Amino acid sequence: MSKFKAAVILLLLVQIVACSRSASGPANQANASAASNQPVTSVGVVRTAGKAVEITAGGSVEAVVKVAVLPGYHVNANPASDTYLKATELEFPAVGGISVGFLSYPNPVVKKFAFSEKPLAVYEGETSINVLLKADKSAKRGTRDFAGKLRVQACDEQVCYAPGTIDVAIPVTVK
Repeated sequence: MSKFKAAVILLLLVQIVACSRSASGPANQANASAASNQPVTSVGVVRTAGKAVEITAGGSVEAVVKVAVLPGYHVNANPASDTYLKATELEFPAVGGISVGFLSYPNPVVKKFAFSEKPLAVYEGETSINVLLKADKSAKRGTRDFAGKLRVQACDEQVCYAPGTIDVAIPVTVK
């Protein structure tokens, strides 16, 4: 066998070993897409739900966006522990006379992971981001979804996945 063929075979074996995971790994425990050979993504392991609120024109109200991270995974806190990590970040553009006064991120869990030399601040399981909504006096009355984006970077016990963006909506009734 030539040196070239041997090098190609060795490279393929290394790649197969590096890409394979144990059936008991976090991705297979928690993510149904792993069972169907779908790649794990940050968006695939995080779910969101905005709790409906009522607000008077010219007033403000605190809304809540629930964030649920599948078991075996976590997302980076806000702020993230290191510059190479992407913080969980919620963003709502002002529209229809409704805007965000401020966002309040939850307190993180600080844990040590195999892929990092130092402990990291993360969110796991279910958590909430509080959002102060303000309505201008001219805000149109009625019910609508106040739409935004949640940027996350999910990780398991060994690796972090590419960051992703999830659509978020808070049902808002302006009175």
